[in-house]
Amino acid sequence: MLNSKILSLMENEKKKSFVTIGNRKKAPLLTLSSTTVESDEYWRWGDDNMMPSALSLMSRRSTTHRRIINDKSDYIAGKGFSYGDADPRLAAFVGHANGNGESLRTVLSRVTFDKSLLGNAFVEVVTDHNGSFLSLYHQDASCVRVARDNKHVILHHNWGSFKAKEAVTLPLYPLFEEQSDGSLRSVIHYKEYEPMFTHYGVPKYIAGMSVSAIAYKTDCWNISRLDNSFQLSGVMMLDTGASNEEDAEQIVRTAQRQFAGDPGQVMFIVRNGQENDNSQFIPLTSNNEGDWNHLHDQATSDIVIAHSWFRSLSGLDYASGFSAERILHEYEVALNTVILAEQEELLSPLKQILLNVAGIDASTLEVINRPPTRSKPIYMKVWEARKADGLEYDEMDERQQAYLSEITKYNVTSIK
Repeated sequence: MLNSKILSLMENEKKKSFVTIGNRKKAPLLTLSSTTVESDEYWRWGDDNMMPSALSLMSRRSTTHRRIINDKSDYIAGKGFSYGDADPRLAAFVGHANGNGESLRTVLSRVTFDKSLLGNAFVEVVTDHNGSFLSLYHQDASCVRVARDNKHVILHHNWGSFKAKEAVTLPLYPLFEEQSDGSLRSVIHYKEYEPMFTHYGVPKYIAGMSVSAIAYKTDCWNISRLDNSFQLSGVMMLDTGASNEEDAEQIVRTAQRQFAGDPGQVMFIVRNGQENDNSQFIPLTSNNEGDWNHLHDQATSDIVIAHSWFRSLSGLDYASGFSAERILHEYEVALNTVILAEQEELLSPLKQILLNVAGIDASTLEVINRPPTRSKPIYMKVWEARKADGLEYDEMDERQQAYLSEITKYNVTSIK
């Protein structure tokens, strides 16, 4: 069942929650009265309302598509968080973002995956009137639809057989509604902007869906060849006749005896038997092997482009081979064009909620980004390198004043 139905009562939620706010002044929450939305009062997600299922199925079938989604979401989720030590409650929140004991990085990672795959992601915010606790829960985007009033979302475990009595309705942030357990809840809706799509976002790779299908079909073709023992398709001509079931079985045994193995797609031609058995297998040869491989490689490149991503960051090799410098260069481009912008979009409403609900200044909260390979310029100091990697550093420490060139195998003593 959905989190909204199985979450503990407010008192249990408070016991699990780590954010204890106490008496303080906080920004007022915008609240609505509890609302029930009927079965016909939501916007369909795609013509058949099953767009998330179709996109998820495609990602499970195409290995290249899935790898790009996984790697892109991992890079955006980062390696953790860095933050100031002025408010210890911020550190507690990063370690435990909800009553289920999930860290903020876990929640952000799931949200990032949904947004990369479906173009939409949802985070449920749980608090109370006093703001005495705060929890953030990831909600599976495939289970959420936007209500027609554009102020609520509807959560249901199976939209293929929707039943209004089994659905849960929650308001869209910044609106909050009181629930039956006494808690205040809201849902943040992240979505990829696309003109003419008002209610739902569209994934960036939408133009690459057809090439994903090509990559999937070429994989299926290779699997089919393995299943057929790489034997060519052709025509099997049998000199025999079948007037009853017993004769038909005899034909099968004759074919197995004379043409052992597992041929591919074969057309059987049965002729009336003669004194001399002229049964034979005529293979149909094809010389499109090179074209087929080129088609698969071209589809793979197009998929990467459609995702607005980079080949080396998805584990896809180049014809020239592995290059650490190329990976670092592409990572720098990805960091400044995709990763940082996505992180800002995801963290911005969370920082605002921390301030308004919990009174926690999260302005220093940042995602730690690390390249897949390590390569620092030799003119950096040790403390600068540690800071770039999200590690503890002390710029006043004499040991961390050394240049990286002085502690590497090159031991360059001067930098000009």
